[in-house]
Amino acid sequence: MKVDVLLGLQWGDEGKGKIVDVLTRKYDIIARFQGGPNAGHTLEFDGIKHVLHTIPSGIFHKGIKNLIGNGVVIDPSIFCKELAALKEHKVDVKEALLISRKAHLILPTHRILDAASEAAKGKNKIGSTLKGIGPTYMDKTGRNGLRVGDIELEDFKERYDNLKAKHAQLLSHYEYDYETQLAELEPAWFEAIDQIRSLTLIDSEHYLHTALAEGKKVLAEGAQGSLLDIDFGSYPFVTSSTTTCAGSCTGLGIAPNRIERVFGIFKAYCTRVGSGPFPTELFNDDGKYLQEKGHEFGATTGRPRRCGWLDIPALKYAVAINGVTNLIMMKADVMSGFDTIKVCTKYRYKGAEIEHLPYSIDESLIEPVYEEIPGWKEDLTGLDNLEDAPKALKDYLNYVEQKIGVPISILSVGPNRTQTIELEKLPL
Repeated sequence: MKVDVLLGLQWGDEGKGKIVDVLTRKYDIIARFQGGPNAGHTLEFDGIKHVLHTIPSGIFHKGIKNLIGNGVVIDPSIFCKELAALKEHKVDVKEALLISRKAHLILPTHRILDAASEAAKGKNKIGSTLKGIGPTYMDKTGRNGLRVGDIELEDFKERYDNLKAKHAQLLSHYEYDYETQLAELEPAWFEAIDQIRSLTLIDSEHYLHTALAEGKKVLAEGAQGSLLDIDFGSYPFVTSSTTTCAGSCTGLGIAPNRIERVFGIFKAYCTRVGSGPFPTELFNDDGKYLQEKGHEFGATTGRPRRCGWLDIPALKYAVAINGVTNLIMMKADVMSGFDTIKVCTKYRYKGAEIEHLPYSIDESLIEPVYEEIPGWKEDLTGLDNLEDAPKALKDYLNYVEQKIGVPISILSVGPNRTQTIELEKLPL
């Protein structure tokens, strides 16, 4: 069998958790391939809202395996709080959840380093979630990191102490009182390590290769968004992992030729959390309307999301670098109420008009060029088929498909898993 990949095409927060939850019944294994607790995947069903940070979004479906891959970084304390929240839903985590031994661990000192580094940047801060993600990936690439498999070794505490000592040396260069904070964080961290030891730890690449050979269907779940990718995002205002389709290969140990479909999720408009360039950002009442109606506040940080019109050059760029085969449009219901919708179709960049995403999208260099199309007033939240949709919405969908050149296969018209319309039958 092949692997399908689901990932975000903007700056994250596109609604990946909901769609993974919706698609899970079509798969045997849901596998997270990068990121860490900086992710916030929100699911709503049965009148309850769930936010997952590390655990794959298929966890509420019985009989489905949920794998945390080697490309993920895990904060044991946050992770175990997630596990505790699953107990009331009677999820058998020992059976349903699998953890790669090669996934890296976020130490308390990683979080402290993140906070100290961001504070030192002042006005130049990158908008970190302060979860220790960046320092953990730095230790990973620097060949200093601790991995989940290390907790099974007799010298784990010695390895931990050695890395903590290295971090203490780094922290000595900051005017930052970290020792009190470390003393508060460490006890819960080690308790969480003990709990993780009782879970199902696996050699994940071998597990996936065996599952595929047995005909199992795998959905690789991405976190953050393509425009936050360490290589292809709006650097340096990016995350520390590979958020594109390539990350599913390195983050799970699967070969590129095993990938079948690539589902790319985008909002009917754009949002961004934290610092960084945002060409179509709205500073007027339209932006405020999108923020309030779309409940645009970070699921992980609670920070308000910046809002703007859909950006076609950026979307085409993300589609191209990921090899997207199927588009999924989220939050079409939030767009109800506009007489006219603007869509960025090109940029004025250094005195010329271009239709691609350039090296820099700094506001001083780039200006969006818009086309206007009719909006719609109708409430979409009760819509269950495209035939009954307003003509203006159908036109908007066709407009985006023509601009991007990839079909929109799924349309979301609300946060609940039931508020999802499959526009074409997916051969899964």
